[in-house]
Amino acid sequence: MTDARGLAVALADAFLADGEWRRPALADRGGQVLGVRRRWLVPVADAVVTAYPRRPSDRPRELAAFVSGLGPLREAVRRAATPIVVRSRPVVATRTVSHRWSTPVVDDLGGLAAVLGLTIEQLDWYADRRLLNRRAADDRLRHYRSRWVGGRLIEAPKPRLRALQRRLLTEVLGPVPVHGAAHGFVPARSAATFAAAHAGRPVVVRVDLLAFFATIGAGRVYGLLRTAGYPEPVAHALTGLCTIRTPASVLRLAPHDLVDRPVRLAALRAGHLPQGAPTSPALANLCAFRLDRRLSGLAGAFGLTYGRYADDLAFSGELPGRRLDDLLVAVAEVVRAEGFRVHPAKTRVRRRGDRQVLAGLVVNERPLVPREEYDRLRAILHNAALTGLAAQNRTGHPAFAEHLAGRIAWVGQGSPHRAAKLAALLDAALSTDPR
Repeated sequence: MTDARGLAVALADAFLADGEWRRPALADRGGQVLGVRRRWLVPVADAVVTAYPRRPSDRPRELAAFVSGLGPLREAVRRAATPIVVRSRPVVATRTVSHRWSTPVVDDLGGLAAVLGLTIEQLDWYADRRLLNRRAADDRLRHYRSRWVGGRLIEAPKPRLRALQRRLLTEVLGPVPVHGAAHGFVPARSAATFAAAHAGRPVVVRVDLLAFFATIGAGRVYGLLRTAGYPEPVAHALTGLCTIRTPASVLRLAPHDLVDRPVRLAALRAGHLPQGAPTSPALANLCAFRLDRRLSGLAGAFGLTYGRYADDLAFSGELPGRRLDDLLVAVAEVVRAEGFRVHPAKTRVRRRGDRQVLAGLVVNERPLVPREEYDRLRAILHNAALTGLAAQNRTGHPAFAEHLAGRIAWVGQGSPHRAAKLAALLDAALSTDPR
């Protein structure tokens, strides 16, 4: 074997095996791999112990990459008159070294499979480690159903993968804290809490992020999971379970007028968060933690309040016209530096005399649903009381009464009078419904 990378992988596994984490012991274990304790193993072991004072049991790939770049090893490979042969190869299980949050401890792939109730083969299939999902011509072999809705690509996981992702959302992602400025898809926070922070302000600035989920790549998700303490193989598998590479057949159906089409399609070809997976909003919030932290600091420097609801960024407060351009330039710079993109056509600046809308709520005084939305729902409920619910269910909703109750809760928030009036109309419709 003359390949430095392959030799380094074997040596890294040997170094991580049980035994002392000291230079002589590492050199001895390297000698067992090669069948003889070669002289150049000593400086290699010395460099490893210097760079890693503690055994990196959760990072075998990182250690192998480090070893493969060491001069003594590369020089030995270059000068070898005959191939350097690996005589034995220890099998070393990874272990969790650090555990930052109250997430479950999963040391290796066997442990992850057990947590999810899968075999190793099933875990490999759902994590799509061989990229079969992207290359499969038959939709039945794919893990996602994809469709374009306007300029958005919805990639919805099929039931079994969705169930696995929901479990990961609860057990793996739920304990990891998000930034206080994030309001979308966060327990005890909502569009209403997002909007309330900006109500009654002289100026409200809204900035939209372009292709929010698609621009969060698999590498960033993997980095987050490593930060959480999961060993490399476990973090790779978890990343595979939560990201997707969009098949070429789906990309060919992308609208031709898609904003920044080449850039967005390139992001979709690579591993990214699928819009439609239950894990994606939580992972997006976690991956945007540093963005939120930097924009919160920027807002503080301008004397403003900052918040984010999914891909909507909001700033509010006193903002003279001469400082508005400075803010927008600074926001764009931070967004770009953090790997995101500002949607060029969706920045909105609304002053007190304008209608200030965030996440569908008017915030000029207090968060309220726009009057026209209230009027539409009131008309539907009024007509339903006269003609019955079925006559007003023009979209064929399977649980129309429950759907209307949900809309009443949304439209009536912030206004008890509105909520009571709409609820009374629904009661009247239910009482006259023939069922």
